[in-house]
Amino acid sequence: MALIETEALRHSYRDGAALVWAVDGIDLAIERGEFVAVTGPSGSGKSTFLYLMGCLAKPTSGSYKLDGIDVSRLERNALAAIRNRKLGFVFQSFNLLARMSALENVQVPLLYRRMVGRERRQRARASLDALGLRDLASRTPAKLSGGEQQRVAIARALVNDPLVLLADEPTGALDTTMSREIMSIFRKLNQEKGLTILLVTHETEVAAYAGRIITFRDGRVVEDKRYAAKTGLPAGPPATFADDQNLP
Repeated sequence: MALIETEALRHSYRDGAALVWAVDGIDLAIERGEFVAVTGPSGSGKSTFLYLMGCLAKPTSGSYKLDGIDVSRLERNALAAIRNRKLGFVFQSFNLLARMSALENVQVPLLYRRMVGRERRQRARASLDALGLRDLASRTPAKLSGGEQQRVAIARALVNDPLVLLADEPTGALDTTMSREIMSIFRKLNQEKGLTILLVTHETEVAAYAGRIITFRDGRVVEDKRYAAKTGLPAGPPATFADDQNLP
């Protein structure tokens, strides 16, 4: 059984009088341990698809099963529990709380599990340590570089030991050097820890770190290719992929 399964998945919204299908009939299966990059032109539906996979939006129709559970049919409280226990999120803008230290930010998902303070701090410290942030635990976001903030955000995403890490343009606010560092962290988490990663990006170099690249256009999958995993350098993509990024 695949970890993520969608069948005829659709999501629409209103643009004035027009009905727009941001996601239009997606049939996909993502296995445990896959590193998948979703890419495509602006407006292709890739971010909406990620929000559906993160239970941040509900499908208009179709089904979405996560770890065998049809989450497309769950109500708000049940979806919140799924997000907290099975999913980790990393965003372009980091989404750290400005007045909290790095350690306190990483503890936030554990607050919703009503975990006692001592255990909460221990788990948060362990997550920061794993990202090489031991010495930065007491710093607020304003005293961290962009790359350090994103590493704190990754530590927060991992603190609940999620089944899937979801990343929406995680390098969009970083320079090339820091982007490569963050993507190397993702690849290490996938290759060494077996973590399933679903990442949305418009950058060819970022997508190349994944072992599978799914290309969206007009809310539909137009290409789905797997590449042999490599170490030291990104795994792909093919020459034709770069051309897709310039489509209108």
